[in-house]
Amino acid sequence: MPGNDSGGLPDDAFFTPGTSSFTDFLAAYRPGLLPTAPPLPTGARVAPDRFPHGTTVLALTYRDGVLIAGDRRATMGNLIAQRDLEKVHPADDHTAVAFAGTVGLALDMVRLYQVELAHFEKIEGIPMTLGAKAARLAAMIRQNLAQAMQGLVVVPLLVGYDLAAPDGGRGRIFSFDAAGGLYEKRGFHAEGSGSPYARGALKKLYRPDLTRGEAALAAVQALYDAADDDSATGGPDLNRRIFPIVSVITEDGFERLPETETRELSHETVRQRATRPDGPQAVL
Repeated sequence: MPGNDSGGLPDDAFFTPGTSSFTDFLAAYRPGLLPTAPPLPTGARVAPDRFPHGTTVLALTYRDGVLIAGDRRATMGNLIAQRDLEKVHPADDHTAVAFAGTVGLALDMVRLYQVELAHFEKIEGIPMTLGAKAARLAAMIRQNLAQAMQGLVVVPLLVGYDLAAPDGGRGRIFSFDAAGGLYEKRGFHAEGSGSPYARGALKKLYRPDLTRGEAALAAVQALYDAADDDSATGGPDLNRRIFPIVSVITEDGFERLPETETRELSHETVRQRATRPDGPQAVL
C-alpha cells in the first residue's frame, strides 16, 4: 500500500515501530480498507434481505479437543443465495472461527482476523494467548456496531485449543454478541437462525468424553435438526455432494475433516432419519 508521494515505495509508516495490532495500524494508515469502515451515510437504513446471510454454525468440546462445524447455505430473504458457502475457517494453527450473519462483511472480518494473529506473532515473537485472541476478535466486532445497527450484523463463533490452560491443554469455545460482548461457553454452543434447534439437539447428544467420530456425528445430527426446522439452514445435499464443513482442533493443531468423512457422516445421518425422523434419543 504505497503512499501517494512515495514514488512507488512503502511510506515511512511501514518502517516505524508501532503497535502489534495490524487492525490498529490499518485504522491509522488506511481506515477505508477496514471491513468495518461505514459504507453508508449515518442514519441510513438497510434491508437485510438484500445481502446474503449465512447460518448455522456450532461447536462442541470433546475428549481430545474442540470441534467446529457449519452448514453450507446462504440466504437472501426467501431466496437461497448460495448452497456451498464455507463458514468455518482456520484463524491460526490452534484457533478457528465460524460465522453467522452478513456474508461479505464476515468473510472480510475473518481474513483481517487471520492477518491480525499472524502480524502479532511476527511482531512479538510469540502467539497470542487464546483469551487474548478472543478479546481481539471482540474488539473487531465492536468496530462493526454502526453497520450492525443498520442490519449488517456479523456474529462469529471462535474455538481454540488452549495449550497454556492451567489444568492442561483443552478445547474452549467463545461466543459474541453484535456489540462485541464476549462469552465463554461450556461444552457446546451454536449461532445463527438455526441455533436454537442445533443447541436442543446437542443437549441430547453431548457428552464430555465423546470421541472425534462421535462428536462429528453429533454435530452433523444437530445441523440436520437445525435444517429440519429452520429454512435458512441447509441440510446435507446428497445429490449435489454438498456436506457440512466440520473441523477439529487438538494439541496437534487444526484439521478439517476430509469430504470422504463428512460424506459418510451425512449418509449415516440420513439413514438414521429414515427410521427415526426426529433424530436419536438421549440415553437416560
